[in-house]
Amino acid sequence: MFKNLICEKFKQYVGITLSDEQCLSFYTYMNMLIEKNKVMNLTAITEPEEVIIRHFVDSAMAIKFYNDILSDKKYIVDVGTGAGFPGLPLAIISSNSSFVLNDTLGKRINFLSEVISELNIKNVELVKSRAEDFGHDKKYREKFDYAVSRGVSKLSVLTEYSLPLVNVGGAMLAYKMFDCDDELASGNNAITKLGGKFHVKHKYSIIDSEPDRCVIEIEKTSSTPPKFPRKAGTPSSNPL
Repeated sequence: MFKNLICEKFKQYVGITLSDEQCLSFYTYMNMLIEKNKVMNLTAITEPEEVIIRHFVDSAMAIKFYNDILSDKKYIVDVGTGAGFPGLPLAIISSNSSFVLNDTLGKRINFLSEVISELNIKNVELVKSRAEDFGHDKKYREKFDYAVSRGVSKLSVLTEYSLPLVNVGGAMLAYKMFDCDDELASGNNAITKLGGKFHVKHKYSIIDSEPDRCVIEIEKTSSTPPKFPRKAGTPSSNPL
């Protein structure tokens, strides 16, 4: 039943038809997430249908607005991935693109490693690191076409984590709950200082009884100054 529901909801909201293998991958991921959550706090959402809609479908919504993630070979980083959202659902769907999933907690990275191994996913790399340190790693700094994040900090803070990783001409895609105009206004200084420019806000709805959600696109228009991100803890305690 839930495998069929996964296929139906992706078709309904994202506008894509999953293969049988992809539906099975999401079904397995869902079961592993719910089971692991019994012994480790990964998510407050544990009902299967809620996981499908609020985690899997929501994570995939960027594809609705950025089809090149699906059709082209893109290099994408998920900053603060947590239990794998949005990066892992995007990777399951977008086999042409390569993904790096970053998180600070080893337990989360270990869980994701188990999922990736079980699903035999080949286009994902896992990196355990604080975002502030990750942004200075020469292997990753300004190497990505997209930086995606979901439920990670206010925009003024998230921008300092994410934009240093994006190449000039790429973009940062921030998934936000409900209306985010205040965050955009307060984050404008950080966006400008870090080499970015607000481009567009895509609104969408996946829960009829709730306000619209959005994906904010910040274009990378110039190289991020070398001093950013600042040392660990500074972006959150003293936003730009």
